Amino acid sequence: MKRGKNYKSAVEKRTEERLTVEEAVSFVKENASAKFDESIEVHVRLNIDPKKGEQSVRGSVVLPSGTGKDVRVGVITESKADEAKKAGADLIGGQDLIDKIKAGELPAVDVLVATPDMMPKLAPAARVLGPRGLMPSPKTDTVTPNVTDAINSLKKGKANFKNDNTSNIHQVIGKVSFDADKIVENYKAFMDAIKSCKNDSHKGQLVANTSMCSTMGPAVKIK
Repeated sequence: MKRGKNYKSAVEKRTEERLTVEEAVSFVKENASAKFDESIEVHVRLNIDPKKGEQSVRGSVVLPSGTGKDVRVGVITESKADEAKKAGADLIGGQDLIDKIKAGELPAVDVLVATPDMMPKLAPAARVLGPRGLMPSPKTDTVTPNVTDAINSLKKGKANFKNDNTSNIHQVIGKVSFDADKIVENYKAFMDAIKSCKNDSHKGQLVANTSMCSTMGPAVKIK
């Protein structure tokens, strides 16, 4: 991959193999050169076997300062449609929406919430939603009768995370324009949430290594 001169210049400024989180945030902010407000991403390598279901890491965290992104929330419900509308859901549907998803038509949302009564009907759509990280789950509080609370927390910065098939988790924790202390606070909340997922099937340390980067900038490893 061909890199621009700003990217190469930033790489040359890396003087240490690993940085503290505060140093990493400072480096990423100082070396973000795009003309838009880049996202700040954290990439976590886990000591797990992704083929073993009991070792999978999945959870959620409310980032104290949000992600800086407007989260589009869809709600699959028939009993709480009015409540979802009042709470600010971006998409609301019942069986009609489920049929579209099963046919391969993905909803234009970032997160899907479902009321418990809809889950048996939604189950056949798991093959479409699952690989894209959109399948509602009680583990991430996206299957709930409390539609208003779910929508509000997601809009305020609640992030759901799950390891991919290469044992990594990728998460946006803010924007370059955020104050450094807010990014650090979000990072620590995110890492605490991941570590809380450790169970008896995980041997040794759950987290192997962590890195941070902006959308267009080079990554730095974190101590």
